Amino acid sequence: MTRAFPLALLLVLLAGCASSDPASEDARVLRLGHGLSTDHPVHLAMLAMAAHADSASAGRLQIAVYPSGQLGSERECLELLQIGSLAMTKVSASVLEGFAPEFAVFSLPYLFRDEAHRIAFFESEVGRGVLDTTEPFRFRGLTYYDAGARSYYTVDKPVRAPEDLAGLKIRVQESPTSMRMVREMGGSPTPISWGELYTALQQGVVDGAENNPPSFFLSRHYEVAPYYVLNEHTAVPDVLVIGTPVWNSLTEQEQAWLEEAAAASFTLQKRLWRESTNDALAAVAEAGVEVIEMSAAERAAFSERVAPMLADADPETRRLIEQVQSVGAAPEVPADTARARVAP
Repeated sequence: MTRAFPLALLLVLLAGCASSDPASEDARVLRLGHGLSTDHPVHLAMLAMAAHADSASAGRLQIAVYPSGQLGSERECLELLQIGSLAMTKVSASVLEGFAPEFAVFSLPYLFRDEAHRIAFFESEVGRGVLDTTEPFRFRGLTYYDAGARSYYTVDKPVRAPEDLAGLKIRVQESPTSMRMVREMGGSPTPISWGELYTALQQGVVDGAENNPPSFFLSRHYEVAPYYVLNEHTAVPDVLVIGTPVWNSLTEQEQAWLEEAAAASFTLQKRLWRESTNDALAAVAEAGVEVIEMSAAERAAFSERVAPMLADADPETRRLIEQVQSVGAAPEVPADTARARVAP
């Protein structure tokens, strides 16, 4: 069992109290649908966002959160955003790759140096510029949510080196970049929906998958995949997006309240994510999973296999990679320049 998050639970209670009050006649209510469980750190952060918006606006801007896929899959929710039938959703950056090609950069392996670099990018003007690239597709990014680093977990044997992936079918998201990464490392990428993965692992349809520690734990995949090697090959964030039909209908004040609430939720989510990651690793180890830490040299063996993915990127992607890698290591690219370079 993971330990409780006292602050998070308090925020849940506050949000629940706020949402239980009937909306006043002049209140704006925004519906937010997503596929995560109610104990996920991102869901807790979104409940805190709802409470923040309600408090800042004195009840005039309210957010109703619908978790666990109640309103559809990530793709379905995005389509609802585009036509104005839903206000907001949370999606993986990999899903956005099918709309704005700039988001493919997040599926590139070993893009970020470490957690500090990753967070610095999310908070940078370059990161904001990437969020803005979805606007031509009728939705806009409000904030990133950290989803940590993804690593391999397998059913029959641990993946201690790229050679161990030979002959293994590895579940990936429906992302061309993610599929190429697994092929370059030596495995056989197999796209399968998240909801079908437990059974696919159990029945041998795939030999393994890759994801972050909280997702590995909360999905209970550790029950059928007892080997987890922390090679941390990618760090694909979640993204909170709002449909432009709804965004454009908001007043400037309502937009300001929403942006403030979204930023506050990201600040909280970063802390909750770290806590959830530590708790998840402890819980799966207690359940009998072999959790394998990797040295820098062992990670380098994986990184070398996929180096061509960064080296042979197209010129626009190469420029974006350089911008990402420069965050925190050199003077940041001015906002106007950054946004121009990642504009579709």
